[in-house]
Amino acid sequence: MRSGNRKLHLSKIYSFTCFKASSVDGDHSQIGGKGYSRVVFCNEQDSTAAATTTATAEEAVILNFADNSVRSTKYTAATFLPKSLFEQFRRVANFYFLVTGVLAFTKLAPYRAVTAILPLVVVIGASIVKEGIEDWRRKKQDIEVNNRRVKVHKVDGIFEYTAWKNLRVGNIVKVEKDEFFPADLVLLSSSYEDAVCYVETMNLDGETNLKLKQGLEVTSFLHDDLNFKKFKATVKCEDPNANLYSFVGSMEFEEQKYPLSFQQLLLRDSKLRNTDYIFGAVIFTGHDTKVIQNSTDPPSKRSRVEKKMDRVIYFLFCILFLMASVGSIFFGFITKNDLQGGSVKRWYLRPDHSSIFFDPKRSAAAAAYHCLTALMLYGFFIPISLYVSIEIVKVLQSIFINQDIHMYYKEADKPAHARTSNLNEELGQVDTILSDKTGTLTCNSMEFIKCSIAGVAYGRGVTEVEKTMSRRKSSTLVRERDISEENDIRASLDKKSAIKGFNFTDERIMNGNWVNEPHADVIEKFFRLLAVCHTAIPEVDKDTGNVSYEAESPDEAAFVIAARELGFEFYKRAQTSLSTYELDPVSGNKVERMYKILNVLEFNSSRKRMSVIVKGNDGKILLLCKGADSVMFERLAKNGREFEEKTMEHVHEYADAGLRTLILAYRELEAEEYKDFANKFSEAKNLISADRERSIEEVSDNIEKNLILLGATAVEDKLQNGVPDCIDKLAQAGIKIWVLTGDKMETAINIGFACSLLRQGMKQIIIHLDTPEIQALEKDGDKIAITKTSRQSVLFQIREGAAQLTAHRGSSQQAFALIIDGKSLAYALEDDMKNMFLELAIRCASVICCRSSPKQKALVTRLVKSGTGKTTLAIGDGANDVGMLQEADIGVGISGVEGMQAVMSSDIAIAQFRYLERLLLVHGHWCYRRISSMICYFFYKNVTFGFTLFLYEVYASFSGEPAYNDWFLALYNVFFSSLPVIALGVFDQDVSARYCLKFPLLYQEGVENILFSWRRVLSWMLNGFFSALLIFFFCTKAMEIQAFDSEGRTAGREILGATMYTCVVWVVNLQMALSISYFTLIQHIFIWGSIFIWYIFLLIYGAVPQKISENAYKVFVESLAPSPSYWIVTLFVVISTLIPYFSYNAIQMRFFPMYHEMVQWIRYEGKTEDPDYCNMVQQRSLQPTTVGSTARLAAKANQSLDKNIKRR
Repeated sequence: MRSGNRKLHLSKIYSFTCFKASSVDGDHSQIGGKGYSRVVFCNEQDSTAAATTTATAEEAVILNFADNSVRSTKYTAATFLPKSLFEQFRRVANFYFLVTGVLAFTKLAPYRAVTAILPLVVVIGASIVKEGIEDWRRKKQDIEVNNRRVKVHKVDGIFEYTAWKNLRVGNIVKVEKDEFFPADLVLLSSSYEDAVCYVETMNLDGETNLKLKQGLEVTSFLHDDLNFKKFKATVKCEDPNANLYSFVGSMEFEEQKYPLSFQQLLLRDSKLRNTDYIFGAVIFTGHDTKVIQNSTDPPSKRSRVEKKMDRVIYFLFCILFLMASVGSIFFGFITKNDLQGGSVKRWYLRPDHSSIFFDPKRSAAAAAYHCLTALMLYGFFIPISLYVSIEIVKVLQSIFINQDIHMYYKEADKPAHARTSNLNEELGQVDTILSDKTGTLTCNSMEFIKCSIAGVAYGRGVTEVEKTMSRRKSSTLVRERDISEENDIRASLDKKSAIKGFNFTDERIMNGNWVNEPHADVIEKFFRLLAVCHTAIPEVDKDTGNVSYEAESPDEAAFVIAARELGFEFYKRAQTSLSTYELDPVSGNKVERMYKILNVLEFNSSRKRMSVIVKGNDGKILLLCKGADSVMFERLAKNGREFEEKTMEHVHEYADAGLRTLILAYRELEAEEYKDFANKFSEAKNLISADRERSIEEVSDNIEKNLILLGATAVEDKLQNGVPDCIDKLAQAGIKIWVLTGDKMETAINIGFACSLLRQGMKQIIIHLDTPEIQALEKDGDKIAITKTSRQSVLFQIREGAAQLTAHRGSSQQAFALIIDGKSLAYALEDDMKNMFLELAIRCASVICCRSSPKQKALVTRLVKSGTGKTTLAIGDGANDVGMLQEADIGVGISGVEGMQAVMSSDIAIAQFRYLERLLLVHGHWCYRRISSMICYFFYKNVTFGFTLFLYEVYASFSGEPAYNDWFLALYNVFFSSLPVIALGVFDQDVSARYCLKFPLLYQEGVENILFSWRRVLSWMLNGFFSALLIFFFCTKAMEIQAFDSEGRTAGREILGATMYTCVVWVVNLQMALSISYFTLIQHIFIWGSIFIWYIFLLIYGAVPQKISENAYKVFVESLAPSPSYWIVTLFVVISTLIPYFSYNAIQMRFFPMYHEMVQWIRYEGKTEDPDYCNMVQQRSLQPTTVGSTARLAAKANQSLDKNIKRR
């Protein structure tokens, strides 16, 4: 190896020299068939020419490959305007305003066309600009990526830099250390002699551990640029697909065919690490690369509030059409009677010389035209700026979420991140949370705490679950210990606390004392297995000499650290070997041992185990295996079961204590047996077919038998800080919590107790298939009978659980928990059973699904979402949670240690589960209330404004003339009423964050949708209607007969319209002021500023030439301002209009307060620290039976009370 002093890094995890492809024909049946038709001519300077000279006609067509440029933008320069306009006018309100804008150019329009078009242009323009900015950001990212530079072979062994976008399939590229791979490459060679390289895939899956790749042995000699002067090869492989973890192909080189696998594939956007350079052949480019093929658009999600808002707008449209139709009918009758009996009733319209719009002889046509005019005029009922205002508000709310210091995780430097702003208000309406366990409720930071060796349990540490269990039982810990022993343990734990991953203490085997144990030989093999059977990479600190480990999983790191601390230190890994320092039981000294790695049999979710085959210094070939108890005990030899019973007993104890367990076993292989296995394994690895993985698994399965049991390990995955308190608060808020985990039932149950999802006295409905009848059928292997019996058993257990719930229906004190395993869940989710299962589950206080697969998690989430019709939130941290996150209404990703796939698929990312409390109870409550109030207020102000127009229409016998000047109409929603409502949506708080957390019942307002129910929306509309009535009739009656000013002039349409408009501006803005619970300087500026802007506008607009300002010309300066009547009427009308709302609000808050108003009273009266008063308020919670520590204490108190009553 060239860099002989180079230290190996991270994922040097497989013995690839054992897997090197030999020159075999293999099974090429797939190549050239459907899905495997790609042919790549490597290092051809003109691929098209190569196709015509060396390939068949069919292959020439295949060579029409994609270029290497990528585009993630939604639009192009040509499609931006039409596509963005289409997106905007898909909204029915925008389309309506477009139609009215077009009609504004006809004689039907009650206003000038420019006043109709300008607001629409402003609103649509703002939305299009927002879309354009977001797409331009994506475009800049694309430009930066497409113009990255990479060395590509040009001619005669010369490599020159070129942009990524210029790469073509078949090019040979040279990628240097810390550079990204520009396309999907087949690895040919590297700076290492055996063509290995280290790859970081964080951009693909978020995992920080490095992966080891290795090229074919036949191309490993290509170390220098000049080696490629005459290099030619042909690659035939699978077609582009989205599978990130497989690749099937073959390479023809020097008239020999060599199989290619995923081990030779370097994926685009991965980074080369700890390797000076690699040479690779471009196989997939641009949108054919696996990472681009794998990128799909996230599911489109809209909040329930937004969907309901659409229905409210449709309702307003119905009212609008009804008003226009009814008004037009009246107008038709009035017009028809204008010349009845020879008298002219509406003389000012000149019906005897009128156009068709007012012609009594054509009253039906006049009515039809009037209907169109009315539809245009009454369009102000529809808030044109509602959509764009909500988008602005949601973006600002998301910024506040991102910048919340209370959701910032300092240790990992990770703030909360709202990846979409569409679902802010949905955070305030969550009914059910579906949570992963490992890494979400727990830390996914494993600590080695106990073990069972040769049937003897070691490890005196106490887990969090054991502490919780002891509190449940109101007893001492599981084992009785005297005080001095406890002190020794505590001191030992304190001493070892600095070692991450190791929380073990037991003087019997620590400090080399294991040599004195009865089964010292088994203990030696046990810790040797931990030190050798893994894929970790050691890193030696040059300054201190300390060894640290980088492993693929926290469990594996904990095992290697435990072995080191107990005398078996793994310190060096070479290409085909690893070295350890081991305590020699004879001499008592540490000796160095080297193990030659012959094979590594990888871990996967179906095998549930991993093995290594090594050859020791003594020449013995050993198979070392560790795996789940469900697959390991059945693989033991008859003479290897000596400690089986005791080990199983200990494993169950560890599971009860919430620990994750693995079984350790080994066997010695004869040379001939291994030789036979190695040949079969090599053949399986070299297959080029879809059966490759299955063949490898079969060969591995045959060798991993007749094992000798050594013992079991137990590691603790501790609960994250604050999880029990967070769950308690969420439960008090009325949120149901389901846990979906892949762990064993015993572990999940005990974690449930530790985080207060379960409690003493809670009846557990357990659905499982571990019955003697089913176990007997499994031994017989009758799959049809197993399926039938299992389905019947699950159905019976669901019905039995429902019967238990029904029997206790009258008992409000009894809580139930449903616990179901993965096998049972598969049947429970079938179409004929899933509704029964859901009905049972939603009647239980908590639900735990164990041994759940990723697909089952997604299916359960879909069932809850569709079955309950309420908002669901899924939270997880791993790739196995992606389906669940995308299926839920809201997906929350935990940016933990399992990579970033969950975060990349989520709507909101947080660093710790406990931040969910603040995200929902504070930001969720605020956002829901703000958006709901904002929409209601939008409808209120538009109904108020629209009804004054309608009433004036009625007053003017439906003449089609608006009460207000054209520009008054156009600017109402843009300048005089929109800014305060945006401030409301961003800043308003009914109660502070402290009270949101102190009184979680506030959250139930969102769950029950109290603030955006039809009743509340219609009440706001009714308020707007009454406001319009009062404004119109007070203004008209005040100005109808008497003189308006000192000169005796009466008020005309321009004066009446300006006065009514002034009252509307004052009323809607002061109504906003009355509705606000939390004033900020910005809100004051917007509210009073909107009113002030109205007067400034009157002055400026009235000063422009009359041709433009029309009836508003100097109306304020000459008519309104000098007249006391104008100011008196304004004051009187505003006060009179606001008194009904103020009175209703005062009475309702005093005698019929809502949740948030009760909390406001507590704060106002200074009773926040009065426990009796606060408890009285909290009794209004909608959830009488819940989970969490508060419910646990309440249940305990009720039990004590019942006992006291019985004693009496």
